Amino acid sequence: MFAKILLLLIFFSVMVGVGFYSRSKAGNVTDYVLGGRQVGPWITAFAYGTSYFSSVVFVGYAGQFGWKYGLSSTWIGLGNAFIGSLLAWLILGRRTRVMTQKLDSRTMPDFFGKRFQSKPLQIAGSAIAFIFLVPYTASIYNGLSRLFGMAFDIPYSVCLFAMAILTGVYVIVGGYMATALNDFIQGIIMLFGITAVILAVLNGHGGFQNAIHELSLISADDVAVPALQGSQGLLASFFGPDPVNLLGVIILTSLGTWGLPQMVHKFYAIRDEKAVQTGTIVSTFFAVIVAGGCYFLGGFGRLFDCPEIYKADGSIAYDSIVPQMLSTLPDILIGIVIVLVLSASMSTLSSLVLTSSSTLTLDFLKETVVKDMTEKTQLVVMRALVAFFIILSVVIALNPPTFIAQLMGISWGALAGAFLAPFLYGLYFKNVSTAAVWVSYIAGVGITVSNMFLHFIKSPINAGAAAMIAGLIIVPIVSLLTPSPDKNFVDDVFSCYDQTVTVHKSHSLEEG
Repeated sequence: MFAKILLLLIFFSVMVGVGFYSRSKAGNVTDYVLGGRQVGPWITAFAYGTSYFSSVVFVGYAGQFGWKYGLSSTWIGLGNAFIGSLLAWLILGRRTRVMTQKLDSRTMPDFFGKRFQSKPLQIAGSAIAFIFLVPYTASIYNGLSRLFGMAFDIPYSVCLFAMAILTGVYVIVGGYMATALNDFIQGIIMLFGITAVILAVLNGHGGFQNAIHELSLISADDVAVPALQGSQGLLASFFGPDPVNLLGVIILTSLGTWGLPQMVHKFYAIRDEKAVQTGTIVSTFFAVIVAGGCYFLGGFGRLFDCPEIYKADGSIAYDSIVPQMLSTLPDILIGIVIVLVLSASMSTLSSLVLTSSSTLTLDFLKETVVKDMTEKTQLVVMRALVAFFIILSVVIALNPPTFIAQLMGISWGALAGAFLAPFLYGLYFKNVSTAAVWVSYIAGVGITVSNMFLHFIKSPINAGAAAMIAGLIIVPIVSLLTPSPDKNFVDDVFSCYDQTVTVHKSHSLEEG
């Protein structure tokens, strides 16, 4: 217990210390929201990776999908690495930084408002972002509190309040730079922590080969394909017992990041070309280790089948699987796990609350209620909204409507379904219309919310994936059928990509 408490105290002290250290770098709105667009390559890369993965992945998704798909759930982590990180940086990173600077855009709804010359789009986008970031934040608090309850036997509500206060302090004080520096520290902890935990869990089952053998003997008794129920060996197979639904999870958790405001926001703050190149490599490596490791670990969840992971009605409490796996570890390793998941979650939480507060202030209040809001007032309002957003999330987390993975699926489905297609197409194509963006908003939110009540798609995860794919199909079609944007304006916006720069021969063989 002493080791666990000591590790936590050190962790808390460092996080708060970084917040106050960064206070001087948050003196205006651009510095508070984007770190002055001067964030270096390694910090940018770790900020992206640590904002991606949290207790939702480590506790909720790893537990649920590891139980359902066995070792094949590792594909989700690899999809996160190569689609959600590598391709996201290659396709979105540089173009996002260039165009958002041209438009002087500081948030995703602000991008929609300026790129498509529509204040209503900006206001509606801010409302969608604020509403659907709340359940995601609540799901993170939920996962954190379950681990704390396992490690310290502390009441769930006490854990929630402690995490909320800690997050609030360093985000309110230090803004984006505090979150980015803390992300870097937390990312290093995550890399070493997940490696140590995997080795310890496998060692507890006689090593990797013996753990695989034990897993292959377990029947897949709850797969979606009736003909495969009860089959042995599927949980240790390459594609697992249910590859179709597995694909839906990969799409949501990988492609979904392309349309999440708190993820794309990292590209806004890139400093230079080196940050793009380093960020692409480092964030992909980070995702392979952390996400791949989490889902790989979760794939062995059925080896820890015990009464503690079942609800009173006999159903599986998926959020209890990973805590149960970890409860058998030595105290020092449990302490490392707690700091690991804290690191993953605090980085995501800080990114979410900063994104939500800045969006609501800059894209909603400043555009509708107080149009002449001064820069100083904007900073005060953003800091107040950070506190409000945290409190609201805690209220939901105290009585969450469903388990962690479903909360995240609803949030990601609505946000990415609404934003991914118009943002991606808006960076590359001139003829995307304002009407197409509205239709994407309606489709993304409509599919996700209606499915919550009508359940026409059984899994909220698959519903979220369907919302994203629908947007990618709908936006170009509607753009062809509706009036094109102002040609002169769009040509001017895209001229930012045509500016000539001088590069070294290591990057280009062209003469002169």
